[in-house]
Amino acid sequence: MLEAYLQQGRIEAGCDEAGRGCLAGSVFAAAVILPEDFHNDLLNDSKQLTEKQRYSLRPIIEREALAWAVGEVTAQEIDKLNILNASLLAMHRAVAQLKLRPEHLLIDGNRFRQPAQLQLHRLSEDGKSKATASQSGLPDDYPEIPATTIVKGDGKFLSIAAASVLAKTYRDDAMLALHEQFPPYQWNENKGYPTP
Repeated sequence: MLEAYLQQGRIEAGCDEAGRGCLAGSVFAAAVILPEDFHNDLLNDSKQLTEKQRYSLRPIIEREALAWAVGEVTAQEIDKLNILNASLLAMHRAVAQLKLRPEHLLIDGNRFRQPAQLQLHRLSEDGKSKATASQSGLPDDYPEIPATTIVKGDGKFLSIAAASVLAKTYRDDAMLALHEQFPPYQWNENKGYPTP
């Protein structure tokens, strides 16, 4: 059974990404703040769910979450930043859009960096100066929020599992739209992941 929170009484946002292992498309991340009494027997790491289960959970998460948001970093930005920094920036973009400011972030994985550590200057026009807020996708007053990394957190905490479902389904939707433009790549089936 997944845990509802790391520390009771604190506003925690679970964060996860989708697309880090892909060869095509953007990387997406979601941030989700759930009520402490949230419960759903089906919710789990998105990789353990079928596509139908993920899409059935998405409206439940969006309806019952105290706040949720999805962030995207494009393939062009990934090329400038590298995939690790891009996936972390996608998480920050999601957190920055939350209507409720979290007191703590629960991050799926073993690495996390605050925006000042993400080499966002690479997104500037010359690749050297500080990236503007519009280039980074973060507001100028975006705060550093304490975070805890949790390996396989999407299988341990409800909010991270919920974030994994949103990130995966929103990314899949984007790849389905790209498939319409480029059908030979079969992104409707492989979603940009390398397949045999």
